[in-house]
Amino acid sequence: MSKHLYPCLWFNGNIAAATQFYCDLFENSTIQANNEIVTKFEIEGTAIKLLNGGAIFTKNASISLFVKCTSKQEVEKLWHAFMDGGKAMMQLGEYPWSPYYAWVEDKYGMSWQLILGELQEGEQKITPSMLFTNNVFGRAQEAMQWYTHVFKTSKNVYIDQYKDADPNLDGKLKFGSFEIQEAQMVAMDGPGKHLFQFNEGISFVVECKDQSEVDYYWDMLSEGGYEGQCGWLKDKFGVSWQIIPIELNTLMSKRDTAEKARNAFMKMTKIIIKDLY
Repeated sequence: MSKHLYPCLWFNGNIAAATQFYCDLFENSTIQANNEIVTKFEIEGTAIKLLNGGAIFTKNASISLFVKCTSKQEVEKLWHAFMDGGKAMMQLGEYPWSPYYAWVEDKYGMSWQLILGELQEGEQKITPSMLFTNNVFGRAQEAMQWYTHVFKTSKNVYIDQYKDADPNLDGKLKFGSFEIQEAQMVAMDGPGKHLFQFNEGISFVVECKDQSEVDYYWDMLSEGGYEGQCGWLKDKFGVSWQIIPIELNTLMSKRDTAEKARNAFMKMTKIIIKDLY
């Protein structure tokens, strides 16, 4: 997955323990940043950020992580690890789309979809998945088209619509995959009533190389949505994004620049890079 576009999971404490849990569970893992507020790591090539933001937001299943497993043993290993203190959303078993599949929420509230299959060349092992429910049900394909329009390096990869089903489902997106900024993503429409929808509990970070990129993604992704504080916004589908300059992490980590950058950052909506110095 792209090193400059990745999911951020909201936590109320326990980010160090969660980071260690995920990195111990997956064979190919590295911890890149680790402090009381933010941890960042890679598992199987996918970057993930954990933010200790308090009790304001809670993660939910509107955004989950697909894990393609190449053996039943791998599916079962992850299933048992996530079920320890977690809960099943769909039990482990055979389904029309996979001979071995499960959907589980781990003890930290993160949802994972485990699926048995063969990894194709260039395919991510771990892929973020967006489920469009309730007031945005039926807009998954529209969202795919919008995101691939907004991001400069992007493409639709696969689209599978509901067909010959309930008229309320006809033409809705059963499963879609796309790439934005070299990050592979999944989108699906979720029929029926759900107790969850997109919120700030899981967002996507977009690291920008300069102010012009910050301005571009901020303006495009906030169109029809909502501008928040500290580089956060909600797009017109309710998905949360953090639009930040790459150099912010460096400024925040240096003793001589951290306090000034942090104080300026906390007062901003869109990030103005020159004002961080």
